[in-house]
Amino acid sequence: MSDWPDGRNGGPGERYGQGSGSPRPESARAMPHVRRPAPPQSPPRIPPQQGQGYDETPGYDSGYNTGQVYGGGNSGGQGGRGYGGGNGGDSGYVQGRPAPDWGRRIKVGALTLVVVLLAVSIGTYFWADGKLKREVDLSKVIERPSEGDGTNYLIVGSDSREGMTAEDKKKLHTGSAEGKRTDSMMILHDGSNGPTLISLPRDSNVEIPSFVGSESGKKFAGTGRTTKLNAAYAEDGPELLVRTVEFNTGLRIDHYVEIGFGGFAKIVDAIGGVELDIPKAFKDKKSGADFQAGKQTLDGEQSLAFVRTRYAFAGSDLDRTKNQQKFLAALASQTATPSTILNPFKLYPTMGAGLDTLVVDKDMSLWSLGNMFFAMKGVTGGEGTSMNIPLSGQSVNGNLVWDKDKVKQLVEQLKNDEKVTVKGS
Repeated sequence: MSDWPDGRNGGPGERYGQGSGSPRPESARAMPHVRRPAPPQSPPRIPPQQGQGYDETPGYDSGYNTGQVYGGGNSGGQGGRGYGGGNGGDSGYVQGRPAPDWGRRIKVGALTLVVVLLAVSIGTYFWADGKLKREVDLSKVIERPSEGDGTNYLIVGSDSREGMTAEDKKKLHTGSAEGKRTDSMMILHDGSNGPTLISLPRDSNVEIPSFVGSESGKKFAGTGRTTKLNAAYAEDGPELLVRTVEFNTGLRIDHYVEIGFGGFAKIVDAIGGVELDIPKAFKDKKSGADFQAGKQTLDGEQSLAFVRTRYAFAGSDLDRTKNQQKFLAALASQTATPSTILNPFKLYPTMGAGLDTLVVDKDMSLWSLGNMFFAMKGVTGGEGTSMNIPLSGQSVNGNLVWDKDKVKQLVEQLKNDEKVTVKGS
């Protein structure tokens, strides 16, 4: 069978272009005719609009050959741009990735942060609320004064040694007496005219009124007996103390808050100490106080010694109550700061230290406790007043006697939530 169109069998002697001996010249020989396949059907050509060039929509065949290879293959290198598929270079007009929606991302991030903060806040609230020791039942207090405007807290510092080791008692100079007594008592009024903090000296001469025993439920009739204010607490606990304060002042107590020695010292240590300006140096062996004059930061042990000292002062218990007010206001002011509230490594130890030994009434909420704390802070912020209850002298047994007229005027101003104009002792 011939491999060539003219029937030649393509022997070695008849190859074109290789010195053939054929009489036909090279140029006169016919080239083999190769039939080209039909080109693929192209979409109909759409004439360009006026002012526009050729339609460069992918897939449009303009009929103009630029020498580029159209179609797939591996020839689409880095330098060229192939139209259609292929494994190399750009593969046609590739749609770019959409730009990030930053507005949406910020909204989602903000919402997530709010949800996390809300969850932490709710968890912290229930954790702290569960630690409150609601042990004082004010419903047992009888013959109570009428309610007034604002909120009145009875704040008590007790000498409770609950939870303290023998080493703690020795270090803090608390002694080892059984039971607990009141070491300090204050009324904090929180109203629209700013907070008012009133110290009640524990040696105040008061009358013990009729009362119902907090444990026995038995009613004890009043006999006109007078004694020191802190004796009421020692006799029948917080309920009788509240009853005695209300009877002798005529002011209704809304909430009761008590903290012991150990909790007080732990709170101070948890916030890293309390800065205080001590105007005059003093020393007291019984409390362990030994202070130089000037600004200094007190730790828990030193703070407890500072608020308990009375024998080093000429005014004894009166001077001590002033120091207690000064210290508690400074403690509240330095605790309620962003560096403590926003720092969980300080906030939780501080709250835990206080709540472990805090005793409150059954109606006290964590919200009310927070309001009390910030009202205490306001005493030193120029918004409030601190004072001792007005005194008129001493009784025959050496107890401090209240000035009844001034106390009555003071209570009326507190009940009506007016600005306090009465001066304390």
